[in-house]
Amino acid sequence: MKQFQYVRAASQQDALAAIARPGTKIIAGGTNLVDLMKRGVTAPDKLVDINHLPLKGIVATKTGLHIGALALNSVVSENSLVLAKHPLLAMALKAGASPQLRNMATVGGNMMQRTRCSYFYDTTMPCNKREPGTGCGAMEGYNRMHAIFGASTQCIAVHPSDMCVGLAALDAVVIIAGKKGERRIPFTEFHRLPGETPELDNNLGKDEMIIGVEIPDNHFAKNSYYLKVRDRQSYAFALVSVAAALDISGGVIKQARLAMGGVAHKPWRLFEAEKSLIGKPATEDSFKNAAQIAMQGAKAYEYNGFKLRMAPGSITEALKHAAGLA
Repeated sequence: MKQFQYVRAASQQDALAAIARPGTKIIAGGTNLVDLMKRGVTAPDKLVDINHLPLKGIVATKTGLHIGALALNSVVSENSLVLAKHPLLAMALKAGASPQLRNMATVGGNMMQRTRCSYFYDTTMPCNKREPGTGCGAMEGYNRMHAIFGASTQCIAVHPSDMCVGLAALDAVVIIAGKKGERRIPFTEFHRLPGETPELDNNLGKDEMIIGVEIPDNHFAKNSYYLKVRDRQSYAFALVSVAAALDISGGVIKQARLAMGGVAHKPWRLFEAEKSLIGKPATEDSFKNAAQIAMQGAKAYEYNGFKLRMAPGSITEALKHAAGLA
């Protein structure tokens, strides 16, 4: 690891001024960034610690719930407002990482974490995300964990977060601060697909920082579920995960939200499958039909073909749990 400068930001303005300079990165919990630095994947000249900024609050607003960027994953997952209003988010957080990591990881840092693709982490292997133009080692390599949706010829890595899948399903909005003020972006538009620029994970500007997320009020608290399929029950990344939320009245689905993890370069929202559920009875047949619609456009590679079977089965199972049928 190369030597770097370390400073604490006294204010949000200080942090924004610092990150505008090349070679500077924000650090909070450091659960991903420090690993990347140790492995030589990234080598910032300067780290700006923002842990002293007042961005840890979890408060109800007139239209929803505001969660500060520095709120710890462990705190959010046990917060009474989150458990009452958005239990899906709590389930997703508890499915991710280990208790020790959740005690350090922040909401903003979770959103900014990078792929766990082994080719990205191995600096001896080609990786367009780590070093644009070198190629994608996973394309013809061991790609068991990789994408079946939204990939490109440049990159087939997947986004690693569970929390982000839950926030994508809940129509969250990201609040971003920059020198020109604040802006808001739908969570589903924050992360990027690889396209021709896989090195860009999200739509955050180099001189901007996340200050919070807001989740609008909804009627999904009673019927929601987060399903994570992984190689072992202890700390492991998802082969496939599903965030399912339903608004059911009289046995009929009024609204539905579905998102997947472990299948794309970003949390993968299943908009067409959601539409197919509206007005349908909350039955296994309805859920199986939605799962098949969700798989349109899926493409497997040599070692991850099993995801084409695992994904629809997981969607159906998550919806059954959400509806109380499992």
